[in-house]
Amino acid sequence: MAAQPESDSVIRSTIVRMDEAGAAETRPDQIAVEEPLEIRLGNTPFVVTMRTPGDDEDLAVGFLATEGILHQPSDIKRISRCPASSSSENTIRIDLTGPAGARDMRSDRHGSITASCGVCGKTSLDSVRGRFPPIDQEIVIDRRMLLQLPGRLREAQTVFDVTGGLHSAGIFDLDGNLVCLREDVGRHNALDKVIGHAFRNDLWPLDQHVLVVSGRVAFEIMQKALAARLSLVAAVSAPSSLAISFALESGQTLVGFLRSPTFNVYSHPQRIS
Repeated sequence: MAAQPESDSVIRSTIVRMDEAGAAETRPDQIAVEEPLEIRLGNTPFVVTMRTPGDDEDLAVGFLATEGILHQPSDIKRISRCPASSSSENTIRIDLTGPAGARDMRSDRHGSITASCGVCGKTSLDSVRGRFPPIDQEIVIDRRMLLQLPGRLREAQTVFDVTGGLHSAGIFDLDGNLVCLREDVGRHNALDKVIGHAFRNDLWPLDQHVLVVSGRVAFEIMQKALAARLSLVAAVSAPSSLAISFALESGQTLVGFLRSPTFNVYSHPQRIS
């Protein structure tokens, strides 16, 4: 059952489909791709993450911004595919400006990051909490507008339509317009991709925007949103206890189970009219 490449993010594979009566049918299926991406600072390997190929430059930039390494677009001198790598299609090299360059940079993560978990490689949760100050931005979004956002997110999930196997993250403005959506096998990768897009396209910081994610919200989603100065994070599924406590501490509004006509607000509800 060899899978043949169809695109960077989807492959076609032959499967056996079994129905409730036990009948088996051989048929083609489309599968979301998961491959490693190595992020290098100059010539120095920094971290490896498992991701769905596509928007790799945005992913690398978003990751470095939420790690507190990139602060503004001028911090980036060059982004390339690193021809020195034995797998250049799965390697992104970012050269930094300034005299220090990559020499003084050190990752708080060890080894690789899986698509399902981004925070487990951190050396200390306290280091994450202490890296970015709390948010005091008092944006307001209408409740009825907020309820429409998951539907708008879902309409734009083109790769999910053919695979059923990807998370998505979307940035909306306060009028409910979708500014950027990205999909990935890792929910934190999808968020890094939209944050990287914002960083590279004069949308930084995202203090006048709302983040909507397709799945549950764990701690790292809130940490990355804080780094991007997103004060309102909404999800169609549940938050974790650590995500809630982090949102309370960081001044972020956290919404869960956003499914019309209801939703839950777990922290700082004053931003929803």
